[in-house]
Amino acid sequence: MGQDLSRDLPITAYALLGLLSFGDSLTGYELKQRADRTLRFYWVSPAMSQVYSELERLHDLGLVKSQGDARSTSYSLTSRGSSVLTDWMNTSPVGFPVLKHPVALRLLLGALADPARVTNMLRDHLAALDEERAALEQVRHSLEGQDQPGDPFRYPALVADWGSSYFEHERTIVEDLLRRIHEGT
Repeated sequence: MGQDLSRDLPITAYALLGLLSFGDSLTGYELKQRADRTLRFYWVSPAMSQVYSELERLHDLGLVKSQGDARSTSYSLTSRGSSVLTDWMNTSPVGFPVLKHPVALRLLLGALADPARVTNMLRDHLAALDEERAALEQVRHSLEGQDQPGDPFRYPALVADWGSSYFEHERTIVEDLLRRIHEGT
């Protein structure tokens, strides 16, 4: 049954199911907040309207259940939802990530801009990397004590560590690009 759904559900639906897989019940607003705190570091955080439309679809499919009233409805994963999510994790191909990087795109076209503008763009990117890494380190810190093997947030902690390492390596790459631009190579 889960394999049939894997062709019909967008990845965002699976991301939301995954955010509900930690055993708690969340309102659409709380789910959006969780997405903004976590997904934004490695995936697109869905818009509020998309969260609600996906929750409605997931509810109609019996993958999440709702509690409460129209003013304060919370959602949690059903056993069917857990099964479909597990099936998706175990059977669907992951695919290779596509780098959609606005700084790389602009650097590609750097010959069209003033060299100082290109340099400033890369320096601004370094500052943004530092800010995002600090934010991710706060997320990682919040997972401490729940990140050991068998703990519920073990894998989210590993993703936070991966992201932190990614930002560190991105910083090294951009610093090297700045050096090469400055040297004229």
